[in-house]
Amino acid sequence: MATKLDIAPDNDRELVLARIIDAPRDSVYRCWTEPKLVTQWFSPKPWTTPRAEMDVRTGGSTLVVMASPDGNEFPNPGVFLEVIPGKKIVFTDAYTQAWNPSEKPFMTVVLTFEDEGDGKTRYIARVRHWSVADREQHEAMGFHQGWGQCADQLEDLAMTL
Repeated sequence: MATKLDIAPDNDRELVLARIIDAPRDSVYRCWTEPKLVTQWFSPKPWTTPRAEMDVRTGGSTLVVMASPDGNEFPNPGVFLEVIPGKKIVFTDAYTQAWNPSEKPFMTVVLTFEDEGDGKTRYIARVRHWSVADREQHEAMGFHQGWGQCADQLEDLAMTL
């Protein structure tokens, strides 16, 4: 299981998930950028990810569809703001494909991947919200538990690559 790191948020609109993942950095990065892999770990079980489409480049669009156990689908469109292969991914739901503004921006995610030694990865997800209320809503939705479970699922998959 991924080792938890205690990293404080930068401000009152940010949630942070930080782990040492027992898999190489390139494998962890691939799990975030290859749609075929994203669909295997992205949603906390028993939820699923039936579809992922990604144009992984700065300005490229992303669509990840999560499905509840009863089959309701929740599409999550966005745009990549910054991509440094193997090291950093920044994406937001403030825009949908082709820089079209979304109806209600909620968050921007900053993911970093660093070598930790012994084939491990320092994985940090900083989730920045548009308001304190949005951050509180995300926390109440189970951010720490859900994103933590997904980090474990990501680690399990990355270890097989």
